[in-house]
Amino acid sequence: MADDFHKPALFDSGALDAFKGGEDPAQINRVAHETAGALLSRVRDDPQPEIVERLLAFTDDHGIDTVAELWSRASAHSLPGSLWRIYLLRVLIRQDPEQTSYFYERGSTVLRGIDPVVAGAESPTGPKEITDLADRILRGLFTGDFAVALDRAAAFCRIMAQGCAAIADEAEIGAPETASTLTTRALRFESIGADLTQSATLWRHDTLD
Repeated sequence: MADDFHKPALFDSGALDAFKGGEDPAQINRVAHETAGALLSRVRDDPQPEIVERLLAFTDDHGIDTVAELWSRASAHSLPGSLWRIYLLRVLIRQDPEQTSYFYERGSTVLRGIDPVVAGAESPTGPKEITDLADRILRGLFTGDFAVALDRAAAFCRIMAQGCAAIADEAEIGAPETASTLTTRALRFESIGADLTQSATLWRHDTLD
């Protein structure tokens, strides 16, 4: 019932609101591919812990704008496009871990399947657990199985989409604007998740460039 709805329903997330889908491959910026490829190859060939930690904290220290400028216009199904989406998700999580964990927990309760296991957040999932998940996913791009890291991020997105949709349904009567906003967020999470899943498949076939 709408009268029983008390939890905050809006992400304070300019990053997610600013998310745009991938462009036509012909319009991909060559610099995006060169920088993404060089960065990933260098770190994965020699994953020094201090360098990996600096990459994890890059957007904490410099903001998301630098990453967006480099990679946000790349195709969704490319290396730079995938890196951009992972960094974007990490910024979203760290911007409001309490609310993110609430939506994640809600999504986990309504979503059937193995996505909660694939995503790998500790349960129950609070602000610390969801922040740790964001770091583990990003770290996995540089030090683990790249496709698995993408799959984990995609599972996270699907869980978040379900959580947003569930809260939107509850808010429909008493807070229609909130419901509309959350429905849009759910669709965006679904879109990002689908992009990351396809990128994981391309990586496994050695065709993600």
